[in-house]
Amino acid sequence: MTPRVLALRALGLGDFLAGVPALRALRAALPRHRLVLAAPGVLRPLVELSGTVDELLATGELQPVPWVGPPPDVAVDLHGNGPASKRLLERLQPGRLVAFAGPGGDGRQVPGPTWDPDEHERIRWCRLVEVAFGVPGDPGDLRLPVPAREPRVTGAVVLHVGAAFASRRWPEDRFAAVARAVADAGERVVLTGSGPELPALERVRAVAGLPREAVAGRTDLVDLAALVAHARLVVCGDTGVAHLASAYATPSVVLFGPTPPHRWGPPADGPHDVLWHGTGTGDPHGSETDPALLRVAAEEVLARVRLRLARPPAGSPPPAARRSTAPSA
Repeated sequence: MTPRVLALRALGLGDFLAGVPALRALRAALPRHRLVLAAPGVLRPLVELSGTVDELLATGELQPVPWVGPPPDVAVDLHGNGPASKRLLERLQPGRLVAFAGPGGDGRQVPGPTWDPDEHERIRWCRLVEVAFGVPGDPGDLRLPVPAREPRVTGAVVLHVGAAFASRRWPEDRFAAVARAVADAGERVVLTGSGPELPALERVRAVAGLPREAVAGRTDLVDLAALVAHARLVVCGDTGVAHLASAYATPSVVLFGPTPPHRWGPPADGPHDVLWHGTGTGDPHGSETDPALLRVAAEEVLARVRLRLARPPAGSPPPAARRSTAPSA
């Protein structure tokens, strides 16, 4: 029977994309294992597009993993450092549990490398895999194949208005000011967000004076990936869309708060501008816009946007953005 390794990372879009380098390192470390990722089912289209794993096992954050059959030969906690995620994997009785050092579900200490709370997310998980298996990962290996599906618009300036929590949402009137100025400069502007955020998109559209078709609507993840891959520029907060821009080397202006960019920011050598006026770390799950984000003015964002748009488009997409014929997971 083919040995199986289970990786737990039952989090959101940005978390999955930040974990791609570690998943690739894990596959390289255990090439004869079937690599199973426990993550939300909504991510399936991008998980399959990435080609990083053999199977997606749909589960929710810190929910029991619906594992079937013999225990996994190896279980890797790519979720966090608390006892809750370790407990979920311990219940499956894996042959080996790989995690950062800390208390497990029964209170006993789980061995492993020391957790560094100030470490960048991509580096952290690559380090865990390297310590456990001796195979180094490349934290910059974020590439995704471009979806075969054509985007609704090519060469657009994409403004992602939404965010999972209010503390990470830049004010709507500032998005509208940027959108209006960019549209007045002759650029095609597209507003994106999740289904529940459509009213916010409509408000931004109306204030900016954009046509109704500027609102992308209920795009699925493949549509969103195609839109970002073919975009001229992305403007967003610290969200999954920022990680999509990194995956496709699409120029971006990313507004940070409450979490500092040295923990979640895009690659420093990529075509990305980061705006951050914080002095520490706030609550990423807060119910009000973080003060660090409120210190980012519309004029400052627009200045970075104009600089990025003034640069000529690349003659061809980077290698990371070329279509791939890699098999789906």
